[in-house]
Amino acid sequence: MTRNRMLLGILLLVLVTGGCSLLRGPEKAPSPREKPREEEPQSRVLQMAEAGEEPTLQVFIHETGETREMEFEEYLAGVVAAEMKTDWPVEALAAQAILARTFTLEAIKSKGGTPMHGTDACTLVEHFQAYDDTAVNDRVREAVEMCRGMVATYKGDYIKAWFSAYAGEKTATAKEGLAFREEEPPYIKSVKNPGVEHAPAEDKEWTAVFSKDQIRAALAEMNQEAGPVDEVAIAEKGPTGRAVTIRIDDTEVAGADFRIALGSTELKSILLDEITVAGNDVTFKGRGYGHGVGMCQWGAYALAKEGRSPEEIVQYYFEDVEIERLWD
Repeated sequence: MTRNRMLLGILLLVLVTGGCSLLRGPEKAPSPREKPREEEPQSRVLQMAEAGEEPTLQVFIHETGETREMEFEEYLAGVVAAEMKTDWPVEALAAQAILARTFTLEAIKSKGGTPMHGTDACTLVEHFQAYDDTAVNDRVREAVEMCRGMVATYKGDYIKAWFSAYAGEKTATAKEGLAFREEEPPYIKSVKNPGVEHAPAEDKEWTAVFSKDQIRAALAEMNQEAGPVDEVAIAEKGPTGRAVTIRIDDTEVAGADFRIALGSTELKSILLDEITVAGNDVTFKGRGYGHGVGMCQWGAYALAKEGRSPEEIVQYYFEDVEIERLWD
C-alpha cells in the first residue's frame, strides 16, 4: 500500500511540473503572449520615428572628426545634395530623399547606424551615405520638405533602399547586381529602365583599362591567389546580362565583388560586353554606372519628366512597397 502511494505521488508531481513529454507531446517554444521575446533596447532615433516625431541624429563628420547633432531632415538634405544632381526635377530629388531616409532608418535598425564611430550616421559614403551640406539649394530643400517623414516599407519593415546612377536597359536583382548572399528581397524586381534616353553617353558605353598588377591587387584584396593574369573572361552572365562571375586564369570570383575590389568608379558596372588581355593591359568594355539594383537615378529623372510623383517613382522600381509618413 505504501509503495502504491509513493508511485501515485511521483506521477502527480510529473504531471504538475510538465516533465513527462510522453503525456504532453513534443516541447514547443512559448508564444509571444506566454513569454515576451527579449530584444535589444530600441534606439532613441527609432523610438522617436515610431512615435511620430522627427528624430535628431548624431552624425560623425568624417572631414573634421567631430560628432554633430542635427535634425533628421537637415541631415537628409545634405545626403540628397550629394547623391543626385541638384538641378534635377523636384520629384526625382524627393524620390531620392524617400530612399535616403529609408536607408538611414534601416541601417540604424539593422546595424546600429555607424557603430565604428558610435553614431547614428557618418558623412563618408564608404561607411554610410554621401553627404555634402554645401551643395544644398532651394530645390533640394523643396524636395525634402515635399516628402517630409516619408519612408518605403515592405510588410511594415524598412526596405533596403538600393539605387544606382544608371542601370542600363533593365535593373538587376540583388543577387545579380550585388552578389547578395541573403535571400532575395521580395520587393526587388527587374524592370525596364526609362532612363536610357536621358543617361549621358559616357555611361551608356565606356572602356576601362587596368594593368595586370591592378587585377592581382584586386584579387589579393578578395583573399584570392593571383596568377599571371593571362586570361580574364566572363564565366557567367545573369538574366540582365551582367557578369555575375568573372574568371581570371583558373580563379572564379563574383563580378560584383571584383568590381568593388578593383574600384567601383573605375569599373563602372558589371554590365560588361567584352574583356580582353593584351600585353600588360586588361580592357573592359561595358555599359551602365553602378550595381543596377533598385532605383535608377536617370530613370527617376525620366519618370519625373513624365509627371510621376515621388511615391510613384519609388514604387516603379520596388515591388509592393508602401510609402508611409512617419512624421510631419
